[in-house]
Amino acid sequence: MTEKEAMDNKTQFAREIDSTITRLEEGSLIVGEVVQINNDYVYLDVGLKSEALVPRNDFFEAVNIGDKATVVLKSKEGKNGPVVSKHVADQKVLLKQLHEANSQKKPLKGKITKQIKGGFNVDIGGGIIAFLPVSKVDITSNAEDLESYLGLESYFYIDRFSESRGKINLVVTRRDYLLEESDKSRAKFFASVNIGDEIEGVVKSFTSFGAFVDLGGFDGLLHLNDMSWGHATRPKDYVKKDEKVKLKVVRLDPENKRINLSLKHFQDDPWSNFHERYNINDIIKGKVTKLADFGAFVEIEEGIEGLVHISELSWIKRVKHPKEILTIGDMVSVAILGYDTEAERISLGLKQATENPWLNIDKKYPVGTKINRVIKKVTNAGAFIELEEGIDAFLHGDDITWTKRAKSNLQSLKAGETIDAVVIDVVPAERRIRLGIKQLSEDPWRALEAAYHRGEKQDGEISGKTEFGLFMRLASGIEGLIHRNNLTDDKTADINAIMANFNVGDKVSATIVEVTPDKKRLSLSIRDLREREERQELKKYINNEDDEKGSTLGDFFS
Repeated sequence: MTEKEAMDNKTQFAREIDSTITRLEEGSLIVGEVVQINNDYVYLDVGLKSEALVPRNDFFEAVNIGDKATVVLKSKEGKNGPVVSKHVADQKVLLKQLHEANSQKKPLKGKITKQIKGGFNVDIGGGIIAFLPVSKVDITSNAEDLESYLGLESYFYIDRFSESRGKINLVVTRRDYLLEESDKSRAKFFASVNIGDEIEGVVKSFTSFGAFVDLGGFDGLLHLNDMSWGHATRPKDYVKKDEKVKLKVVRLDPENKRINLSLKHFQDDPWSNFHERYNINDIIKGKVTKLADFGAFVEIEEGIEGLVHISELSWIKRVKHPKEILTIGDMVSVAILGYDTEAERISLGLKQATENPWLNIDKKYPVGTKINRVIKKVTNAGAFIELEEGIDAFLHGDDITWTKRAKSNLQSLKAGETIDAVVIDVVPAERRIRLGIKQLSEDPWRALEAAYHRGEKQDGEISGKTEFGLFMRLASGIEGLIHRNNLTDDKTADINAIMANFNVGDKVSATIVEVTPDKKRLSLSIRDLREREERQELKKYINNEDDEKGSTLGDFFS
């Protein structure tokens, strides 16, 4: 190339530069390339005669030589070359992005920088600060730990946007963005995962019925019942918050967006081979897990829980509620009474694990056994006497004394008193034991029958009066009846007047007319006694017995 051609080329290049500079308008956006960086400035080649200087602080991200940067040309010539502003350019670019994001529902990237009343400040760059309400910060409420969101970088959707006189009013929502991403992730999950698949997740939160596990922007439920085949009561016993866990999918419900997860399905269902390990009447150990009005639940192994009905708790005690003899957490021996593996039910018995004390009660307390025990309760019919814990015997009112009636006998008994008695009847099958007090002594009715005969004289006192006669009590305590017809032999006498002359407590004598021990019936007669006495006196007279005055037969009847 000749010297002349070289000069011509330089002239042409200078003209092109001048033409480019001329075309650049002040206030327009231009793109420059980073050609130099120091501690204070970034040097940009913007196509002018010299580089433009941009304060390094205007770059929010790391910058390297060769990177492109958009700036606003404020002046082609300045003290240090072209005057540009990256800050103004960022605002213009961001404003354009805001309009697009608002109209086309595009997410904006921002950083939560400050907590203020009702929400947060979000820096989306270019000096623009948006407001993020507390209710829009997350999918679930986390009001107790709002500070944990400070410094969080995330994407946001515009909720409200307005611009007036150069002032931008911007309200954003992170919740809507998370929900949309969650729906996308969940849809992908339902499309690719099947029941029985193993997955991983992070424990997010707890409820009374289980734990929610984050599966990548959406939750699955690990129900308490799916944490263990055994009796699970606290979710925190099986998983910890923020713990990464491996789980099995046990239920998928795309329509309702529900995913059920399980820990226990990594192990075999213990009911599947129950019949191979247990038999009816086996005595086994178990732990009381729950008490109800109708019985107690006992876990015999993890995942196998049976019911001890309230009727199967005790041989001897009438249990009104299981808490009377059991406490949650107790280790007890129980017997297997029956089971249904398909329904996962097992019937257990607590009392069947011990000997039934009623089976040999007749050998322990045979008829004739004398006891000294405390009266437990007195009723209208008799009294209950506790022979030993849970074994009560009954003392009927008729078996207290030989002579008094049941009602008066019971008045002498009081709960808490100690008495002597004897076993008079034992029926193990009916769980019945009868006691008697009167049987400790001889039956006076039998003694009366053996010792006295018809017509013999008896002394006693009037114990009662009725329309049909008088009751007379003998020294033995036996009461007999003197019928009104047996008061006198005078057929013309006024019987009512004669009865009126007798009072309770009066001493009287009479003869035995009839003794019936089985019916406890004694008939007495004053008339018969007087007739016998008269005959005896007559006999003495006839035989001149004790007749010092020489009385005549006529005198006797006078």
